[in-house]
Amino acid sequence: MNGRTALITGAARGIGRAIADLFVGKGARVITPTRQELDLLSNDDIDCYCRDLSVPIDILVNNAGINPLAGADGFSDIDLEATLQVNLAAPMRLIRALTPGMCARRYGRIVNISSIWSGVAKPKRFVYATTKAGINGMTRALSVEVASSGVLVNAIAPGFVNTELTRRNNSEETLKKIAESIPVGRLAEPQEIAEMVAFLCSVRNSYLTGQTIFVDGGFTCQ
Repeated sequence: MNGRTALITGAARGIGRAIADLFVGKGARVITPTRQELDLLSNDDIDCYCRDLSVPIDILVNNAGINPLAGADGFSDIDLEATLQVNLAAPMRLIRALTPGMCARRYGRIVNISSIWSGVAKPKRFVYATTKAGINGMTRALSVEVASSGVLVNAIAPGFVNTELTRRNNSEETLKKIAESIPVGRLAEPQEIAEMVAFLCSVRNSYLTGQTIFVDGGFTCQ
């Protein structure tokens, strides 16, 4: 990744932080805007941020996401609008702004962070799962549009990952039960997700595009 510039959203912690740290270690120039610098809830802010970028972006990782828990009969209008905006509309706007430059330079890598809940179901993931399924569809559609210009687009669908947020939201007993439900017997580490993202965003990936790769320890194969 030497000499490449990567923009990574949601890189303050967890998977995003692991991706950013790994990219830096591989020689990339990494841009990780804070919420104050890039407000994904604001379309105007997204457009202004992209216009004001001082360097061309070679790699885009759409990692930021929110997941307010609610079923089909219980989500609020506020949560619906925010989740659609952050998880789906914001990545689409970033892609619209940045892919023309990638295509003109005939090089680009885009990875969208999806979720296992885009492929399997769980209660209270109604809006979240819908947005992540949209990410998968967006990945396929975009890959066909830009492949001839040297831009490769893929999605990663992580399963249960051992992050600070996961441990904060689940008791040790719950985490143990989750681990037992995964064929490999444990949660993923953020660095393991980051390694897959790094491969997809590197020159080592020269042909793989349009795919949603489930990195879940075999959970969705059951």
